[in-house]
Amino acid sequence: MRLLPTTIAVVIAASAYTYTVPVHANDQLAANICNYVHADDKNRLRSKLKETRVKLRNVYQGLTCDGDSLLRFAMKSGANDVGSFMAKRLSTDDLTAKEADGKTVVEWAEANGHGGSEITAAIKDRISGN
Repeated sequence: MRLLPTTIAVVIAASAYTYTVPVHANDQLAANICNYVHADDKNRLRSKLKETRVKLRNVYQGLTCDGDSLLRFAMKSGANDVGSFMAKRLSTDDLTAKEADGKTVVEWAEANGHGGSEITAAIKDRISGN
């Protein structure tokens, strides 16, 4: 009976430790993705997603860079290659979803001077099915 409380304490400590590792890894992955978008480095972004076995469409909704969605951040950063790549990988539901401010990515782009960007054109092509 004396061994039971010690065993429980060890199990709790071990489970707490293993829980913190993935959270840190996810934070690092998010930081890497934001850095690659900002640098317009499509190859490194693709490699990181493949290496970590993460699909862009699975993390897009929950990931922000400087408070913006990945596509908005790409437009602000002038990351046309990465932005066009993301537009091709995301579902049309993601591309037409209203974001926190109530605007879609295309509506935001047109209202903020990014309506003529390559990224906006790629999003429009993807939405229209071309």
